[in-house]
Amino acid sequence: MATTVATNLAANIRQLREARGMTQDQMARISNVPRPTWSNLESGQSNPTLSVLIKVANALQVPVEELIAAPRTAVKLYRSASLPSATRGKVRLRKLLPDRIAGFEIDRMELPAGAYMAGVPHTPGTREYLTCESGTVQLSVGGEVWNLEPGDVVVFRGDQKHGYRNPRAQLAVTYSIVALAPVAS
Repeated sequence: MATTVATNLAANIRQLREARGMTQDQMARISNVPRPTWSNLESGQSNPTLSVLIKVANALQVPVEELIAAPRTAVKLYRSASLPSATRGKVRLRKLLPDRIAGFEIDRMELPAGAYMAGVPHTPGTREYLTCESGTVQLSVGGEVWNLEPGDVVVFRGDQKHGYRNPRAQLAVTYSIVALAPVAS
């Protein structure tokens, strides 16, 4: 079992680093883990502390569990029904991606005819990008209203009161990308 975990750890760290096009030196600097330690992790010759694992996971932007799990295949299909979704009023929200990307929230919104959903203001410095795929969506923000048609994009401060409405008789589909403000440390 310990050999499997060490082998998984080594393979996952190496694969994740290479997928990002980074060198061991670069990842060591980003993670604040000494370069020899990083090299030992990738060779399977290390028995890291939890603190080191957390630093490595944060630098690679993955959960610690992903570091020790069986390595992923190069390609994985996620069916639409397997992605996290929720309903707020009449509006259906679905995560667009299966994995979190640090600092971003990316959602697909389906607004039935006449549906309205209040947006949740984010922390100061947050930006939201809203694009319309189909139908018409009205965005109200800062006391103004914008009508988005397919292909339109509007960018606004996400820390303001805002809301989304479908004024038409057919379904409207939009994508919301929220670039969260960095958390002060």
